[in-house]
Amino acid sequence: MTTKDATYNYAIRLGDNALILGHRLSELCSKGPILEEDLALTNVALDMIGRAQALLKYAAELEGKGHTEDDIAYRRAEINYHNHLLIEQPNGDFAHTIARQLYLSVFEYLFFTELEKSKDATLAAIASKTIKEVKYHMQHAIDWSLRLGDGTAESHKRMQKGLNDLWMYTGELFEMDVLDTYLLHQHIAVDTIALKAKWQSEIEKILREATLTLPEDTYMQTGSKKGIHTENLGHILSEMQYLQRAYPDAKW
Repeated sequence: MTTKDATYNYAIRLGDNALILGHRLSELCSKGPILEEDLALTNVALDMIGRAQALLKYAAELEGKGHTEDDIAYRRAEINYHNHLLIEQPNGDFAHTIARQLYLSVFEYLFFTELEKSKDATLAAIASKTIKEVKYHMQHAIDWSLRLGDGTAESHKRMQKGLNDLWMYTGELFEMDVLDTYLLHQHIAVDTIALKAKWQSEIEKILREATLTLPEDTYMQTGSKKGIHTENLGHILSEMQYLQRAYPDAKW
C-alpha cells in the first residue's frame, strides 16, 4: 500500500458519505414540515453534494486515470461504495431524519476538526471549509432535537424512536481498519476511536436537555469499509445512477 493509493481510498470513503447523504436529504425537497425547514434541509443537501464533489475530484486526481468525480460517483457498483450504513438509512418521518442528522453532525464536527490538522494539504483545506458548514448542520440538528424531545408527547415519542432505531449504526463511525491506521501513522487520517468518548458525551448532554434517553448498547451493524451495505444503498443507486446508465457519456 502506498500513501497515494491509501489517500485515494480515504477520499473515496469521505466522498461517499457526503454523496449518499446529499442524495438522501435531496429526497426531502418540498417535503419539509414548514417552508423554512424545507429550505434548511435542501441547503444541507447542497453542502453535502459540494463536499462530495471536492473529495471525489481529489480522488480522481490521485487515481490519475483520466476519470472525473462524475465517473466515480455514477459508475461504481454497490460493493465499491464505502459510505457509513447510518447515512443510507431511509429518511423516515421528520424526527427520524433529525435523529440521523444529530448522530452524524456531532461526529462530523469532531472528525473534520481533526482532519483540518492533516498533513495532506487538500484534505485539510476541504476539512476547513466543511467545518463552517457542519457547525450549522449540528446546531440545526440540536435545535430540532430539543424542540421535538421536549415538545408534545407525540414528538417526544417519535424522536426517541428515531434515536433508538438508528443507534445500531453509530458504532461503525468509530471503526478503524488497516487503511485508517496506515494513514494515521502518516499524519493524514483521523483517529476515530479517540473521538468516541467525546461524541457520546456530547450526545448524552443534548439528549438530557431534550428530555430524551440515550439508547442502550446493542448489536452494532457494520460492514461499509468492506463494501457491505443494507438493501437501502441499492435502491439509492438505482435512482441516482439511472441517467448515466441509460445515456452513458451524454453531453448537455
